[in-house]
Amino acid sequence: MAAKNFDLIVIGAGPGGYVAAIRAAQLGLSVACVEREHLGGICLNWGCIPTKALLRSAEVLNLMKRAKEFGLKADSVGYDLDAVVQRSRGVAKQLSGGIGHLFKKNKITSIMGEAKVVAKGKVSVKTDKGTEELTAKNVIVATGARARELPGLEADGDLVWTYKHALQPVRMPKKLLVIGSGAIGIEFASFYNTLGADTTVVEVMDRVLPVEDAEISAFAKKQFVKHGLKIMEKAMVKKLDRAKGKVTAHIEVGGKVEQHEFDTVISAVGIVGNVEGLGLEELGVKIDRTHVVTDEYCRTGVDGLFAIGDIAGAPWLAHKASHEGVMVAELIAGKHPHPIKPNSIAGCTYCHPQVASVGLTEAKAKEAGYELKVGRFPFIGNGKAIALGEPEGMIKTVFDAKTGELLGAHMVGPEVTELIQGYVVGRQLETTEEDLMETVFPHPTLSEAMHEAVLDAYGRALHF
Repeated sequence: MAAKNFDLIVIGAGPGGYVAAIRAAQLGLSVACVEREHLGGICLNWGCIPTKALLRSAEVLNLMKRAKEFGLKADSVGYDLDAVVQRSRGVAKQLSGGIGHLFKKNKITSIMGEAKVVAKGKVSVKTDKGTEELTAKNVIVATGARARELPGLEADGDLVWTYKHALQPVRMPKKLLVIGSGAIGIEFASFYNTLGADTTVVEVMDRVLPVEDAEISAFAKKQFVKHGLKIMEKAMVKKLDRAKGKVTAHIEVGGKVEQHEFDTVISAVGIVGNVEGLGLEELGVKIDRTHVVTDEYCRTGVDGLFAIGDIAGAPWLAHKASHEGVMVAELIAGKHPHPIKPNSIAGCTYCHPQVASVGLTEAKAKEAGYELKVGRFPFIGNGKAIALGEPEGMIKTVFDAKTGELLGAHMVGPEVTELIQGYVVGRQLETTEEDLMETVFPHPTLSEAMHEAVLDAYGRALHF
């Protein structure tokens, strides 16, 4: 069969791959995108989107239970887990279908199958109809990542779940163990805890949400505990004994091994890159701990071969993957895009309360040798937060005392995953404390707390 020729072949249709394909097509390139499972990848089908739909249901349930506080009546409040999951799957399906439409609109050739880069610029695709040979001057690998499985803690879909099982639960857990308190672990812990599961979170590091600023982690932990989560820090699950309908977890904490019984375990201990079977190493691509080594423009060192998104390493975020996709498409089309600064990419965790951050933590900024001005403002001093019935939270800003550069911003509280964008734009525009102080924030809004956190760094807070 004669090989089909394109300007660009994209392997993987997740938030990195499909966006790269669309941008390249907009720039006039002929594009083929190969996907082995679902358009939209993990993010749309099994990650960011369906989890947010589940968490929204939990949030509404929580508000219904608090109806009395708002002068409202809601009797015999409950939930139907199957219906909650069905809504989440429907949201994912709608968005995945939307990508198919965008591919048609942009005249992108979409191929369902498993791809391998057999030589420079040559891709072989196994489809259900046989094998297709494709050629292109440029190839982007955007195959993403999957859940890391630790020996002895492997998922079985019944007693021990990965995020995929947790999104389509076979039952409602009564006593749940979540291993890992990064974004995935804490979001599922938050969801099932709100629905009434007796939930324990085990974290090997010395605090929950270990990548966040220490003060934010501490504040978030206090709220999690208040909402009924049990948190075990500096703890490690050594092994799981599985029996009918129960799991005994051997948890090492403080030098001793304790045994705790659960009916369900969710393992959220990180991810590994999908690097196998792609033919990358044979081409001379360097792989380090399941991730492709690239330069700042996502080049692999093999001419015309790029790697973007989760497979290219941290931060493992959909929005980073999409931005890399656009950058590489523009580079291939002969434009001069700016490389991405990982420090300017916000991280968002949709637990209750929400957590969001961008830039350096206070500890990292000190480590880097900066002299600092740090501001804090609690949501209890914000009128909108009190009116919403969500006064628990805080915003923290970290500035370079010498230049006024905003080095980092860290938040916990209502809708902070939306608010963080203000600081992201500020950093992109190389804003100083003066610019932010002179900005007129609308009232009454949660964003006023962002203004006050800046003012506080310079001893000028008005409402605290």
